Amino acid sequence: MPGSTAPAPLDLTGKVAVVTGSGRGLGLAYASALAAAGAAVVVNDLDEAVAEEAAKTLTEAGGRAVAEAVAVGTAEAADRLVARAVEEFGRLDVMVTNAGILRDRVLWKMTDDDFDAVVTTHLRGTFTCARAAAVRMREQGEGGRLILVGSPAGQRGNFGQTNYAAAKAGIAAMTRTWSMELARAGITVNAIVPVAATAMTETIPAFAPYIEAMRRGEPLPDFLRKGEGFGTAEDCAALVPFLASDAAKDVTGQCVGIGGDKLALWSHPQEVAVAYADGGWRPETVAAAWRTSVGREPQSVGIPAPAIPEV
Repeated sequence: MPGSTAPAPLDLTGKVAVVTGSGRGLGLAYASALAAAGAAVVVNDLDEAVAEEAAKTLTEAGGRAVAEAVAVGTAEAADRLVARAVEEFGRLDVMVTNAGILRDRVLWKMTDDDFDAVVTTHLRGTFTCARAAAVRMREQGEGGRLILVGSPAGQRGNFGQTNYAAAKAGIAAMTRTWSMELARAGITVNAIVPVAATAMTETIPAFAPYIEAMRRGEPLPDFLRKGEGFGTAEDCAALVPFLASDAAKDVTGQCVGIGGDKLALWSHPQEVAVAYADGGWRPETVAAAWRTSVGREPQSVGIPAPAIPEV
């Protein structure tokens, strides 16, 4: 409209994206948002029928999409996804590493298989897919976008999620590392930290009744959408086309939170208190300094419990 101050829609026409784990939930929301912005999308899921249905949903909405069913984690799977993008659409511009699973247990009950399965999908899957994408993008010589999916658990830790929190913390570290390594190639690397009503968050007792009400068509209250930054998968999706677009060409190495009505930038780890001892430290002087300076305000851990207002 003439005189309008509304921002212009981001146009990803001609861009090609792979979104892992995009058969449903957050991944499907990301893929749908990219397709709506004009990008061609390779939809991925372990279940072929789910992947095909998701791709059909995107094409019926006017987008371009194909399905590639493969379990993310191995180099072979990553190569298949990149190859499918190139075979179908001629190039690759965006890799979104969303695929993930959960095997929640406290430390003393977590098995090797529980740990390995989650780390393989989340951490190794992010590594192999990002590596394959980076190789292709560097060959193309036109830059690109790696959009990795983190979690508040990776930023803060979370009870019962040794494997998941460790993998997501590793993804944040890889984001910072790869942003430096790929800068000369014009490839940006960012992590998104979404919070949404999913199969995982609906198990949180404080959220459960509101998620059930949302499914009945009732809106989420402001204290959740704003105070907790908690909403639908679709609420989180807007961040992905932005990071994939030219509007974010100078944004790299960042962990960006989104959920409900809230958009946030997560800090990088840094020293928050220091002390010095001439000639070095002894156990006794460390203990004294901890009580009087460095350790007076220890850092908190865990995802803060939802602040549910009293009725």
